[in-house]
Amino acid sequence: MKLSGKVNWLLALVVCVLTAASYAQWSNPADDVPAYHPSAPLKVSALPHILTSAQLTGSNSLYPWQLHVYQKAAQVSSVIYQLPCNCRCDRALGHTSLRSCFETVHGAQCDVCAAEAFYASEKTKAGWTPAQIRAGIARREYEKIDLMKQ
Repeated sequence: MKLSGKVNWLLALVVCVLTAASYAQWSNPADDVPAYHPSAPLKVSALPHILTSAQLTGSNSLYPWQLHVYQKAAQVSSVIYQLPCNCRCDRALGHTSLRSCFETVHGAQCDVCAAEAFYASEKTKAGWTPAQIRAGIARREYEKIDLMKQ
């Protein structure tokens, strides 16, 4: 009787895997946009705090850009709330936008997050809207940012 239960469980697992694989063949990777919020938060003060440079220690503060990016992120907090993060930390860490990366030490550890935040800061100063910055991120324009020069 126990063997039959194991066989049924194994059969159910195989069916689940095959079903997932069949859906994957119809998905379009170009339509797969990382998580972000389509509009500004209602109250920025209600969001988790972006870490300060004093909270970054050890390997999270080896390079000047690691501290500087958190300052920039705090300055454009509501903008980066509306931006996706192409390192796909939404999948791995459950992040809901680029802003989430700077609520933890992740932004100091990931060159993609950092470059996107510097890019967002630069484009916000230039008068770009979050939608325009999202489009630039989709075009991977942030990849031109040299972190060592920040």
